[in-house]
Amino acid sequence: MRTGCDYLASLKDSRQVYVDGVAVDDVTTHPGFAPIASVIAGLFDTAADPASDMTCVDPATGRTVNRLFTAPRSARDLTAFREAATVWARRSHGWVGRSPDHVGAFLSAFAAHPEAFASGTRDFGAHVAAYRRRVAEESLHVSYAIIPPQVSRADSGQAWAGDLVQVGIVDERDDGIVVRGAQMLATGGAVADEILVSCIKPLGPEDTDFAVSFAVPVGAPGLRLLCRRPYAPGASSVYDYPLTSRFDETDALLVFDDVFIPWERVFVHRDIAGLRRQFFDTGAHLFGNWQAQIRFTVKLQFLAGLARKIAAVNGVDRFPGVVEKLGELASLVSLVESAVLAAEYTAAPDEQGLWRPGVRAVYGAMGLQSELYPRVLAILRDLAGGGVLQVPAGVGDMTSPRTRPDIDRCLSTPTASAEDRVKLFKLVWDAVGSEFAGRHHQYELFYAGAPFVVRGYAFRNYGFDAHVADVETFLAGYGVGSEA
Repeated sequence: MRTGCDYLASLKDSRQVYVDGVAVDDVTTHPGFAPIASVIAGLFDTAADPASDMTCVDPATGRTVNRLFTAPRSARDLTAFREAATVWARRSHGWVGRSPDHVGAFLSAFAAHPEAFASGTRDFGAHVAAYRRRVAEESLHVSYAIIPPQVSRADSGQAWAGDLVQVGIVDERDDGIVVRGAQMLATGGAVADEILVSCIKPLGPEDTDFAVSFAVPVGAPGLRLLCRRPYAPGASSVYDYPLTSRFDETDALLVFDDVFIPWERVFVHRDIAGLRRQFFDTGAHLFGNWQAQIRFTVKLQFLAGLARKIAAVNGVDRFPGVVEKLGELASLVSLVESAVLAAEYTAAPDEQGLWRPGVRAVYGAMGLQSELYPRVLAILRDLAGGGVLQVPAGVGDMTSPRTRPDIDRCLSTPTASAEDRVKLFKLVWDAVGSEFAGRHHQYELFYAGAPFVVRGYAFRNYGFDAHVADVETFLAGYGVGSEA
């Protein structure tokens, strides 16, 4: 099994990563990327440790692999997947959204349905299956970029004037395709091994040049990653910014300058319907988002623990109003916990033997995410009060003999020393108020798309028909002349 050292060594390649117009020489040592690379390395070390029970025998090859890169073929497999995904999510307490198991889940579902990748005269099913096997055998960290640049959200790529803006095909050769343009939002892309590039946004009949899906190494010639400003370098210390300093993934815009993609890495080719098949007919969208809800559950549980802790430290955890807020928080977190388990309980095998989590539970939880996450943060803010604003500037205040006595005297509570209280409040601020926290707020709102899009999934997959029939039966049971 690949270790963290193996992973970090592989990142020292020819990748072109830019921050503020400057090329990053080595993402494993750059202050903006080294922390998250270290976290991902820790995930691979965990998976390689037999004590983690994260491995299984890949039915496709007979080799021992990380079970998070295999498709569940039984209810037991699905449970084991959840448990393994939870192990990884707890390494970051749910703050790393694009850990390797997210896109790994998509790829496993892709490979379970090779028929979805047959298109006209070409059949890319074998490419998908071979790529998934390689990801599993080599324990690759694959991110994805499946959203076009937001040049205009009212129309699609072909309508945008000028050269290709959205990534599309500019040339075809006997051995592959050449792509040009850009795609977003490659979260964690700078520290990934490879990136799955596709388009989940609906395209029109005239958009065939953009109807592609392929995998590309981050170090491929002609590929540039333009990253948003990393937050980790701004963290003065782990004590001051315990989340920012470790878990910032950095999002990237991918720019393709005539990048060659060999046919064996192409999964969808000029096939608009094929884009939808890969995400929805295969179960990839459902399975990948179940993984996301497992990760989200761990994050909410961490926030709930933070709220309970700060209420205790503030000495208000027995106040009726505080108990009510903690009870509401417990209820919200329980909803997502329950949805994850309900999806597992209602799972069933599809025609290819892939065990799909229950669609109603997964999309139901996703439909509430844009309301639930802000509410959880609001409760945590209420419980923290203004205390998160009146904290020392940094660890320098904690170590200086000129300031430490004042801090010890003024910022302690009957239940916590000043150092522990400040440590807790700085963690809360990093969860609700820092730039890292703001990015996570936006991230959770749009994790699976705009809220109206996500609720459309819930609407279409809930299964209203039986309930409507029940209502109609009830209506048919009485009339104007009916007696009570």
